[in-house]
Amino acid sequence: MAKCWERRGCDDEMMATCPHYNPEEKCPSRCAFAQCDRPTHEVTSAPELIFDATVDRSVAEKEICTYCSFFLKNGPRFAGS
Repeated sequence: MAKCWERRGCDDEMMATCPHYNPEEKCPSRCAFAQCDRPTHEVTSAPELIFDATVDRSVAEKEICTYCSFFLKNGPRFAGS
C-alpha cells in the first residue's frame, strides 16, 4: 500500500490536463488537489522538523508533505541516518 506522501491528489486523466503537472516536480501546494484531508496531516513550523536534514524529501509527490509533521516524523530517511 502506498504511503500518503507517495501519491498525488489527482488521477491520470486530471494529470493529462493539469497546467502545472510535471512528473519531475512535486505537485505545488497551491493546487486544490494537492491538499491533504487525512487525519494525520498537520502542517508544522517546528524548526527541528522543518530543518531535519535526515528526511528524504525527494520521495514526497506533493509539496505540502514537506511541511507535514506526520511526513517529517515518519517519512523515509537517508541511508545511515
